[in-house]
Amino acid sequence: MRTNKVVVLTLTTRPRSDRAKSRFYETLCRELEESCGITPSDVIVSLVTNSDSDWSFGNGRAQFMTGEL
Repeated sequence: MRTNKVVVLTLTTRPRSDRAKSRFYETLCRELEESCGITPSDVIVSLVTNSDSDWSFGNGRAQFMTGEL
């Protein structure tokens, strides 16, 4: 059951393994509970995965692909 402290996070990320995602979810919930008093059942996370070619930080260039970033 959720409380009125529910947190919904949508994060954009590069591809990650299922293991890395699981560790992230666990760490996030632990830190939010310890630091903010938010129970793990109140944490909803959605990861949106994309690749380097999906990003441009301006000037008509794909800086991840060109090595600028």
